[in-house]
This record gives sequence, structure tokens and C-alpha cells, in this order.
Amino acid sequence: MKPAMSQVQHLRAGTMKIEVHPSRASAGAAAAHAAAGALQQLKVTRDVIGVIFATGASQFDTLEALTSIADLPWNRISGFHMDEYVGISADHPASFRRYLREKLTLKVSMREFFEVDGSALDPVQTCRDYAEKLRSADPQLCLLGIGENGHLAFNDPPVADFDDPLDVKVVRLDALCREQQTAEGWFARVEDVPEEAITLTIPALLRVPKLIVSVPGPRKAAIMRRTIKEDISTACPATILRTHPDVTVYLDEDSSAELDDLLAM
Repeated sequence: MKPAMSQVQHLRAGTMKIEVHPSRASAGAAAAHAAAGALQQLKVTRDVIGVIFATGASQFDTLEALTSIADLPWNRISGFHMDEYVGISADHPASFRRYLREKLTLKVSMREFFEVDGSALDPVQTCRDYAEKLRSADPQLCLLGIGENGHLAFNDPPVADFDDPLDVKVVRLDALCREQQTAEGWFARVEDVPEEAITLTIPALLRVPKLIVSVPGPRKAAIMRRTIKEDISTACPATILRTHPDVTVYLDEDSSAELDDLLAM
């Protein structure tokens, strides 16, 4: 069942489209149906469809809805994820490999899925190898979120680079990012959050023709206002989304709570 659109509010910031839905579930369903529509279009022209998937609390409803939609061309999808902690095993409760197995790859029969091995002995070589696979797949769709500090993937403000020469790199996570991972329940203490991660870079994400961004919850209200209103800069990496030719951000009432003046315009 497609989500009802009667209560949806719309906003634009640059080329970035924003939809505000009544609830977290309806925002996730709308994002999922947008992704499903894109996949149905892509299967007409592509035997193999490269797709990048995000993780974290922002993707719960989107992935639940997407994996429940019938007749999607999963058998043609070459899947990637966008980040993973360095030094973490695949069975750790906070591992993004574990997350995507539980919420995606064990639910649907994909053609293939390439995991980022955060426990590899040589993270830099892991980045090189993953970047090569990513380039070969030429992803056409990316599902992502926005962090509380404005990060895209794990490109926190101190390490974000809009002209990054790399597609995948090792980064140090900033304090706000590590606090978010603890607040969302992935780790018991901020001290337990790894200090480094492997991440797709911002140019690698922006190269993807279609971006579907799920940003629910009250903890994202402040960063959504910054994303829309601030000058485009790495101080809030998500501001760069305002330059992408095909990006839609899906909010709920909580994450849009600081946009009332903009929605009334």
C-alpha cells in the first residue's frame, strides 16, 4: 500500500526537495516507495543495478517498508553500504554488516552485496578494494541519512571534503558523532564507540544520480534547519545536498519541528 499524500508538506532548498510526513512510519514508507519506483525504472535499462544502503536508526522504517514491497528486482541489485567502524567484528551489535544482514540481505534475495570489512588488518587497502568495486558497479541509487552533526555517511565536519580525491577512506569520528551512536543505543558508553571508521566520501555519494534521504526523529530537527538555511560548507556537510540534481529528503513531524516558518511560506 502506498502512503497517503494528503497530509504531506513540501519544501525546496536549492535543488533539494523535502517532504514532511505525519509520522516516522509514513515518512519511511514514502522513501521506500520512491526507492521502489526508481528500481522499477532502472530494471528497464540495466541488467545489474548498483545501490548504496545506509544504516542507523534513520533507516529502520525505510528498509522495513522497502523489503516488504513485492516484485522488486532484487536479483539484479549489486548492493553496497556506506560505512563501517574500524576494528569491529561483523557480529558486534553495532556492526553495520550485521545491521544490513538483519534488515536487508537476509530478507531479500539480492544478486550480490559487498560488505565493508571493518575488522580487516589493513583498513587502507580495504578502502582501495571497496572503491574499485564501487566504481565498477556505477551505483544509480543511494539511500542515506543525515547525522546530528550534519555528516553524510561518516564524513563528519572535521574530515568532510567536497572535493575529496578518494571514494572511500578511513576517518576519525568526532565527539558529536560518537555521542549520537551512544544516544541511539548502539553502544553502552561513548568510550565504547570506535574512534575510526571506513566511509564512502562525499564525492562518491554525490556521483550517484538519485539520492533518497530518510531523516526522522526529534534529534534531527536542529540539523535539518541548518541543512536548509546555512551556507553550503563542510561545517554542515549535509548542506551540499542542496546542489544535487535529484535528491529528496523525507522528514516526519519531529524532524521538521524547526521548519514551521519555512513550511508556512
